Amino acid sequence: MKLPQPARWSAIASVAGIALLAGCSIGGRHSELECMERAMYFESNRSSRDGMIAVGSVVMNRVESDKFPNTVCGVVGQKNQFAKGVMTRKMNSRSMPMIEEAARAVLRGERHPLVANAMFFHTAGYSFPYDNMHYVLVTGGNAFYEKRKSHLVTRPVPPAPIEGITRR
Repeated sequence: MKLPQPARWSAIASVAGIALLAGCSIGGRHSELECMERAMYFESNRSSRDGMIAVGSVVMNRVESDKFPNTVCGVVGQKNQFAKGVMTRKMNSRSMPMIEEAARAVLRGERHPLVANAMFFHTAGYSFPYDNMHYVLVTGGNAFYEKRKSHLVTRPVPPAPIEGITRR
């Protein structure tokens, strides 16, 4: 039975809404859990639980911000924000059980306590000429920072790396 045009659009909108509410991208390609795992896998260098939890904390800070998409998959899949191919490259590692555990923990509410409100990070050891980067943490091979007005930046250089903060 063919639905009339308005009913077809209503059905399509309903399916799309259900997919979003279920935490899936349109088409059901990735779950929110898999998107979080992908961010951790490709951005934390699979180097430490602290690094993975910190990356996940940034993702969740962005989800909660009005400046970014309001889903994990929306944030992780946003163009030029995370590692190239983060949503498409194959994940293949012995560290997957640790990544899965960390992703579940972040989605249940765990956050790295030193990330605070940071919504940005870059590879530790890199430097940039910007004067608006207020660094809060270096862990797991990344430096995490907040963007602030330059006169409000009190830590313009990354602190010493720290590990072992998050629980297991």
